[in-house]
Amino acid sequence: MGRHLYSTLLYFLSPLVWKLVWREQLPRHSRAERLGWIEKTNDKPVVWVHAASVGEVMTAAPVIRNLINDNPDYQVIVTTMTATGGERVMALFGDEVSHHFVALDFPHATRRMVRSLDPSLLVIIETELWPNLIHAAADHQVPIVMVNARISERSFRRYARFQILVRDVLERINWVAVKSGEDGKRFRALGMGAKSITVTGPLKYDVVVPPEAVTAGKALREQIGARPVWVAASVREGEEESVLEAHQAVLTQHPNALLILVPRHPQRFDEVALLCESRFGILSIARRSLNERIDPSVSVYVGDTMGELMTLYASADIAFVGGSLVPVGGHNLLEPAALGLPVISGPHLANITEVAEEMSAHAALQKVENGDELGATVNGWLASPEQRKARGAAAFDVVERNRGAAERIREHLLTMVHPLSAEAYSAQQQQFSSRQQHEQ
Repeated sequence: MGRHLYSTLLYFLSPLVWKLVWREQLPRHSRAERLGWIEKTNDKPVVWVHAASVGEVMTAAPVIRNLINDNPDYQVIVTTMTATGGERVMALFGDEVSHHFVALDFPHATRRMVRSLDPSLLVIIETELWPNLIHAAADHQVPIVMVNARISERSFRRYARFQILVRDVLERINWVAVKSGEDGKRFRALGMGAKSITVTGPLKYDVVVPPEAVTAGKALREQIGARPVWVAASVREGEEESVLEAHQAVLTQHPNALLILVPRHPQRFDEVALLCESRFGILSIARRSLNERIDPSVSVYVGDTMGELMTLYASADIAFVGGSLVPVGGHNLLEPAALGLPVISGPHLANITEVAEEMSAHAALQKVENGDELGATVNGWLASPEQRKARGAAAFDVVERNRGAAERIREHLLTMVHPLSAEAYSAQQQQFSSRQQHEQ
């Protein structure tokens, strides 16, 4: 009954839902995917991973990599809700996976998508409790797992108001890998059986550092030469001025220093480049998208491309992570930490509180309040290689000490997806055909 009321409300709100997702579009993706019309690219059996947006995709990266490597007989399909999430999937994995937009959570759309994909396993990243999607998969006899799942105290109170609906959804999930024991307790309180819950720890520390990004970063550093380099990454609107003010302060003590400025959103690349030119002069700016050389006169290198952030980090001495000098909530601190860079952020870290607290507790994160403090911190670390090295080592140690969730999840998933012989694959295809006929 609860799910029927939910579906009725969703249909009632469908004009607003369509308005919200209409702009989330990519070339070569039909909007019909939102209604479950999916074209599989080959006849291989499917492992399906759903990761809503960029953050979930980055979190899921080690799990997706393990699924690809461990299951060569299968096609890994990743769905996202957002276009930026889809772009990140393709930047990380290219043609090793297929990407589609997930169907909106209407009953007919989700059933259609599940029938089209006919997955052998559905892996949901974080706590994406879409009632109709989970029902459709369970009714299709698809094992469902949820990894890196958590329920905050606030979310728990919200879910508890819809206890019947939430319990009905949770009963259809075969296994949940939770981030902590507290999360496990909350899942049990909402109706999930204890045997279906495993505490695996947070996935975010299992940062994937692509070797090719490190190689490209070293090549870029060779092009830059023997200059101090700091990167300001994922910078949001309202932060650029503070970062540029900080760089002006850095140049007073280190005249040949280079700032690599990476805006968070591609729609602001041109605007940020113009802002840099107005501050430092057009001859002092180079843009990565234009393949412009970083000669000694260049003070700011604008990283206006997608999917190259790890490469840019790998070329730098110090990292500032944006979305934190303005009340956005902060972005991924662990990517530069995984490369052994000393890390700076602003004070606004609500989205990454646990990581920020862990890093701060081990002297692996320096928080600043404004551009003046940012410039002073960069200057101090550039003047003290020993301090810079110690801070970078502390950041790297935080990542390494907390790794392991991906491997614990992998061990469980290996029991749920089995290698297919030719005979087993043929039998699965026959089962799929008969199931489709029955459902029709």
